[in-house]
Amino acid sequence: MATTDETERDEDIAGDEGAEGKAAPSRWRLSRNLILVAIGAVIALGALGAGGYHFLSARSAAAAAKATKPVVFLDMPDVLVNLSAAGGERTQYLKVKVTLELPDQAMEEQIKPVMPRLQDAFQTYLRELRPTDLDGSAGLYRLKEELTRRVNAAIAPSRINAVLFKEIVVQ
Repeated sequence: MATTDETERDEDIAGDEGAEGKAAPSRWRLSRNLILVAIGAVIALGALGAGGYHFLSARSAAAAAKATKPVVFLDMPDVLVNLSAAGGERTQYLKVKVTLELPDQAMEEQIKPVMPRLQDAFQTYLRELRPTDLDGSAGLYRLKEELTRRVNAAIAPSRINAVLFKEIVVQ
């Protein structure tokens, strides 16, 4: 049987827990609320950071778009050459319409005086090609890259952006 001292002590302990439960929130509730507030703050800061990044990147992209100059296209005269044939094969012809992509308008004035040199470079290179060199998209890609390289060599130190094909016919 319990003595009165033990019963009073148990009632005091139970009474203190009951009073604390109603009067002040428990430690678990405080820490849970603190965690929720911290998570909310992190999410809010992340949203503000993402919004700021989006605003600044859109603004810099718009400024970069204004700063870029429009490219200029220069048509080359059509080129018609016979392709290199091995042995008794029939002669095949290549007709190419090419446009040069220039970085700015000033480059057009630099290229026009050397146009005969460019035509010669195209003619000599294209006459050495075989019909199999032009097979598939890989063959056309190699042709485009080689023509770009030859144009850049002819107009050095200036450079063009690309050689663009308007028409390619192999007969």
